[in-house]
Amino acid sequence: MKTVLISGAGVAGLALARLLRTHGFAPTVVERAPAVRPGGHAIDVRGVALEVLARMGLLDEARRMRTRLRGMSMHDGDGNELWRTTEMTLSGGRLDSDDIELLREDLTALLHRSVREDAEFLFGDSLTGLDQEPAGVRTTFASGARRTFDYVVGADGLHSAVRRLAFGPEAGCLHHLGSHLAVFTTDNFLGLQDWQIWAQGEGAGYCLYPARGNTQLRATLGFTSRPLDYDHRDVEQQKALLAAHMAPLKGHTPKLLEAMRTSPDFFFDAMAQVRLDHWARGRVALVGDAGYCPSPLSGQGTSLALAGAYVLADELRRCADPAVAFPRYEQRLAPFVARNQALATENRELAAEEPGQGASEESLERAKNALSLDVLAE
Repeated sequence: MKTVLISGAGVAGLALARLLRTHGFAPTVVERAPAVRPGGHAIDVRGVALEVLARMGLLDEARRMRTRLRGMSMHDGDGNELWRTTEMTLSGGRLDSDDIELLREDLTALLHRSVREDAEFLFGDSLTGLDQEPAGVRTTFASGARRTFDYVVGADGLHSAVRRLAFGPEAGCLHHLGSHLAVFTTDNFLGLQDWQIWAQGEGAGYCLYPARGNTQLRATLGFTSRPLDYDHRDVEQQKALLAAHMAPLKGHTPKLLEAMRTSPDFFFDAMAQVRLDHWARGRVALVGDAGYCPSPLSGQGTSLALAGAYVLADELRRCADPAVAFPRYEQRLAPFVARNQALATENRELAAEEPGQGASEESLERAKNALSLDVLAE
């Protein structure tokens, strides 16, 4: 049985572990956190990614987990309501769509439950070194353990350690999109009832919506900025940066920044895309944000992660030789990645012209379905 080390227990890594196990591989997942990470914003599963969940037997349960928002309102930087709608939300699209919006932690928990008995999990550890050989990859972990696997896959996000070890520094592949984003959970001090609020001021804005039976508030705050020099592990420094850039906004901003200081799951990073000519070297491959992050501006990161995991697992099933499987994976997925990454640019340009506007429904429809999960007979 071929062994695969997957770095990262997010959507891409967990989906890949489940799919590989179905195809007869022995997956091991290493994750720096002590468990599957909680928190995070609402994410979308659209188009072909819905079929991935269906083929995994998880679609019905994912639908039961979807958010139940009734609509949204757009506010200016002073907190004044500009307009409202009960037809859509900016985070999830049209409310009558077959696409699914659900909390990231709900999807990762669902994926983890589906594979936890069939894969090895190494929580609280991380990959620190890899050495490729003709017959396998010798790996070193932060814990000091050393093991050899047939393949290694980086599913470890925007700042992927696997990508750095196999491809070099991230500076050459990370493309900044002109803004930064923070996500955290707090109490629903606004008393929102299945309703989303967006606010947009000069150079900064936020999105708020309730979760967990309207007991929690999920907050997404962002601001435009050139690339910033900060420590990705220093949460207090990140909170200070966010507070400084959000300070000009009024409305709910002061209370949000106060709540941010004690939030248990604060996350902060740049809006950026990963662009690489190839997602594999030797026996090492990348999947999801590690290889082709489209940024939250696209709204398609989760769908890319699911589709990428499916195609990678499918190609390894078809041929265990990485010299054959990995180029096929790249060839099948590259057009889908390009079309979905382009959504981020369209979203950014339209939102700059008119807050609350994003990529057209036609663009999203084309992008989310621009991949076939089946390979024609060769």
